[in-house]
Amino acid sequence: MVLVVGAGVVGLAIGRELALRGHEVIVAEAEGGIGTGVSSRNSEVIHAGMYYPTGSSRARHCVEGRRRLYAFCESHGVPHAKIGKLIVAATELEGGKIAAIHAQGLANGVEGLSLLDGAEARRLEPNLTCHAALLSTETGIVDSHALMLALQGDIEGAGGALAFNTPISRLTRSPEGWVARFGDAEEITVDAVVNAASFGAQGLARATEGYPEARVPRLVLAKGNYFGCTGRPAFSRLIYPAPVEGGLGIHLTLDLAGRMRFGPDVEWIDAPDYEVDPGRGGLFYAAIRRYWPALPDGGLVPDYAGIRPKLSGPGEGAADFLIDGPAEHGLPGLVHLFGIESPGLTSSLSLAQDVADRLGA
Repeated sequence: MVLVVGAGVVGLAIGRELALRGHEVIVAEAEGGIGTGVSSRNSEVIHAGMYYPTGSSRARHCVEGRRRLYAFCESHGVPHAKIGKLIVAATELEGGKIAAIHAQGLANGVEGLSLLDGAEARRLEPNLTCHAALLSTETGIVDSHALMLALQGDIEGAGGALAFNTPISRLTRSPEGWVARFGDAEEITVDAVVNAASFGAQGLARATEGYPEARVPRLVLAKGNYFGCTGRPAFSRLIYPAPVEGGLGIHLTLDLAGRMRFGPDVEWIDAPDYEVDPGRGGLFYAAIRRYWPALPDGGLVPDYAGIRPKLSGPGEGAADFLIDGPAEHGLPGLVHLFGIESPGLTSSLSLAQDVADRLGA
């Protein structure tokens, strides 16, 4: 039996992969339903994979995960759309940034990338203002909750189970495997454990018998605020600026109904906080009008916020996904996942295969 801790999109994907390989699987979730944490508050973008260093876990899993995700959505009837996106440069200097992203994407094996001048970009999106742009035809959007329901359905269809309101507080070794404690003093013994607890991953790692404290990375919380936009959609593709420190900049996303949303910004915080401060709207207007000058006054309304479980903080380079398995830490039947932020949703099916392989499943 394998215990997967966390029923976000990554935990569900891992549970599905293990169940389809013939293992008895339980996905334990501290809350009362699937996808109530990080997975409930993202942009629902299917990323193509051009931002990340070649050879990194993020690059490898994003590209492979994206291909798998489109196939999964097709086969399971999950609503999605491959609408494409433009990464735009407002100045000649930013043009160098997107040229570098283009080169990185080609090195990562990303399909459907092409550099455009400003006129070519405006022919695609007449409301856009930019010096140059990078077109990604493989970028898309997905109904993330429908995706998670489909993953849950596959787990249960293969004989697996989900246990809600079941926070795992301690992992200890026994001759039979791993003993997981939950509730007041209840325990279950399993052959293997996958820690996909997101914000709770570091805490569970510290509560794992025999797992060195020095291997537990720090957790840095980065809040991303989103604002909705009133009126008819002005664009048919996603619009991203050149990246900024800590994220990809305040970009335009579209949901499957065509509604425009802008975000996220990057707000470093010490504790979870999901309130969107209307006062941050001024930053949004200034950022958005660099590529959409016609954004009307009063056009933005506070929408929602998400928080990323990052491993690096302000002024530091972006950290890679950290997947710590038996080959790295030496404890059999145990995988900890840390810092699974964007592009975690896109990468989920590829991450699932990686984790199952690390367990020798």
